[in-house]
Amino acid sequence: MDCGSCAATILTALERLPGVSGLKVSITNETLSLVLDEAKTPSTTIESQLKNLGYQTSLMHGASTTANAVPVKAIEKPAPRWWATHKGKIAVTSGLLVVAAYAASIVVPQGSYGVFILATIIASAPVARRAFVAAFAGAPFTIQMLLTIAAVGALFIGAAEEAAIVVFLFSVGEVLEGVAANKARAGIKALGALVPKTAIVDDAGQLREVSAETLRIGQIALVRPGDRVPADGKVIDGMSSVDESPITGESVPKLKEPGAEIFSGSINHDAAIRVRVERTAQNNMIARIIALVEEAQEAKAPTERFIDKFSRIYMPFIVGLSALVAAAPPLLLDGDWSTWIYRGLTLLLIGCPCALVISVPAAIASSLSTAARHGLLVKGGAVVENLAKTQVVAFDKTGTLTVGRPFVTDVIPVAATEMEVLALAGAIERESSHPLAQAVAARVEKDGVSLANATNVRALPGRGMEGTIGSQTVFIGAPRFAAEQTALDTDLIRRFEALEGDGKTVALVVAGSSVAGILAFRDEPRADAQKGLAELKALGVETVMLTGDNARTGQAIGRALGIDVRAEMMPSDKSDVVRQMAGIRHTLMVGDGINDAPALAAAHVGVAMGSGTDVALEAADAALLGNRVADVASLIRLSRATMGNIRQNIGIALGLKALFLVTTITGATGLWMAIIADTGGTVLVTLNALRLLGFFGTWRQKISATPSQVDMTVKAA
Repeated sequence: MDCGSCAATILTALERLPGVSGLKVSITNETLSLVLDEAKTPSTTIESQLKNLGYQTSLMHGASTTANAVPVKAIEKPAPRWWATHKGKIAVTSGLLVVAAYAASIVVPQGSYGVFILATIIASAPVARRAFVAAFAGAPFTIQMLLTIAAVGALFIGAAEEAAIVVFLFSVGEVLEGVAANKARAGIKALGALVPKTAIVDDAGQLREVSAETLRIGQIALVRPGDRVPADGKVIDGMSSVDESPITGESVPKLKEPGAEIFSGSINHDAAIRVRVERTAQNNMIARIIALVEEAQEAKAPTERFIDKFSRIYMPFIVGLSALVAAAPPLLLDGDWSTWIYRGLTLLLIGCPCALVISVPAAIASSLSTAARHGLLVKGGAVVENLAKTQVVAFDKTGTLTVGRPFVTDVIPVAATEMEVLALAGAIERESSHPLAQAVAARVEKDGVSLANATNVRALPGRGMEGTIGSQTVFIGAPRFAAEQTALDTDLIRRFEALEGDGKTVALVVAGSSVAGILAFRDEPRADAQKGLAELKALGVETVMLTGDNARTGQAIGRALGIDVRAEMMPSDKSDVVRQMAGIRHTLMVGDGINDAPALAAAHVGVAMGSGTDVALEAADAALLGNRVADVASLIRLSRATMGNIRQNIGIALGLKALFLVTTITGATGLWMAIIADTGGTVLVTLNALRLLGFFGTWRQKISATPSQVDMTVKAA
């Protein structure tokens, strides 16, 4: 299937059959699914009808043939070269016959007419057959029918030469449409190719090669340097840097060590690692991305739905107008029948809406494919349109604008050195799984601090941690509980209150009867958060942060990032605020947690961070697999470019028709120019849409020109 009219013809032909319901046609996947009652219509009838319409079909692997969904798919074979396809053979044959006719006109002028007729009949016969099958199935207004009427009419008025050229050009146009459609599908097919065909399984020390599709949950896969990871899972042995750019779009390799999650399709760089399989091939990240993108491409945008409705009215109107142009002047103005029939037939070809129908889905498909390749998942054309209209973005704080876990931001020595404070805290906290304890452990490892052995370590619920190092009791906890261990002087109180004023959580390290030092913790902004917010501002989009955290912490993060803040909000509060904002301006919400799901659903567009909960990902309209704040601006920028592309496509399609409508009625152009305008318009809008496949590369080249040009170029983009 090469364009929207193909899908419309199939739907019209099948929906009239008894026992058929739930019809869904995917141009992107070249699939049809339906709910079928085989007591009323056997599945062989469906396949026969599709074959009559010109499609080779096969039942999809694993599909049910009882009264359930019956997916039918074009047979999975390597795509043949254009000249080896059925349409390609017709185009080549037609072209050779046209050349032969012109050659005959030189040698035997009287014999060339018959060769032109032969060329017309041979090339138009398969088209006419499809046209009449579609007409009998209830779809009379197809491009095939319009072409058949025009070709037959041209033969009857003695324009055999033009009829042959028109049919030849139509055949070439169909070949070009097929090439363009396959190019548009290539982006999704390339995603599937990221997963390796084979995997090396470690079975109790015995290595064997198996098909990656057969991997089961719990199996151990060996991934050597340079190999692609065959399945989603967790690293259980080894340490290596892994390139996840095919999945998340993140260009910097990530260090993977035991316990780290790893995605199928990512590339192992440094050393061999062993991965425990946690998802089957049918449910891995690549498969989920492909499924989401394919489903999204079939979710029509409002503009596309309007074009579909418009074309249903437009086609009968054009047929009526063509008949009027052919008959009215001879009947009312004593015009020449041959001249006006010719112009009516030309207008019939001019009026074909193929370019108009494909203008929106081609752009949407290219946009979704581009986004997916850069770790941005968008659930449909309607979402793309809404993204392009975004006026304000509301961000959750924790896990969205910030990393989502605390870091040690300050180590302030009091009665000990900085290294001694970390050594004391690390010795006690390393036996705890508390997030603050893990933050201490990370800082100790980063600074290379040597730790002493701590004994009698115990957690004091709600208060802190306590243990013995040597002969000294060490306590770590909030200042109010530390005050129970030792007296706190005014200077010390002033220092930790200043830290709390910056939105940080403070813990005092008490060794014996004195305060050894102060530790301050905070969930820090993501590395690209400030840049991402600046890019949104450059696009003219306002931003606000909604957080359930206390006002002091929220304001501190807000000041650091330069964003307005609304703090101490319950999930219902976030949802209410987003709903109020959406009532005034086009609102996008970005979040990652279960508590963000109501707000994501309340916004015009909900965007989930890829590291978020499944609930957030389900509630959202889009997802950022790379967990980059800057990708929000990228989504909006791509969506705006897509809508601009759609407007260009509609302008091309309607502009060509308006131009040739005038030239046809005035007699300036004839049948062959009409078919060039139709097929040429279809190919033009498709090629224009394909420009979106390279959108991010083109945009990044622009903004990398010079640092001083960045702001100006971002605004222009």
